[in-house]
Amino acid sequence: MGNDRARDWLCRVEEIEDPGSRGFAAGIAGRLVDLLVVRRGNNVYAYANHCPHTGSPLDWMPDEFLSIDKKHIQCATHDALFRIDDGRCVSGPCHGDSLEAILVEIRFGWIFLHTDNGKL
Repeated sequence: MGNDRARDWLCRVEEIEDPGSRGFAAGIAGRLVDLLVVRRGNNVYAYANHCPHTGSPLDWMPDEFLSIDKKHIQCATHDALFRIDDGRCVSGPCHGDSLEAILVEIRFGWIFLHTDNGKL
């Protein structure tokens, strides 16, 4: 399973609704980063919690990152919509831009964060 020194657990998978989302603050590359995790079925996706257009947080209430139909991540500031599976903006002023992906994995029912995530 690899080296666990560069990983940290966030929560159990079932602690996030399906589909649903949850925010976290986590240490990545030596700094505290706000991130969001979205669950869709047996998959989870994580992104830095800031809009590529304004840099503002995406959530409109704590742990609320999804559009009403739960098909997209939605920015609370200007209603931009992002695909859940790759973070690409499909509607709004940042159309074509993407959220910054955070590497996570599911192991033994837990969501683990890779704390050595790239450029963060």
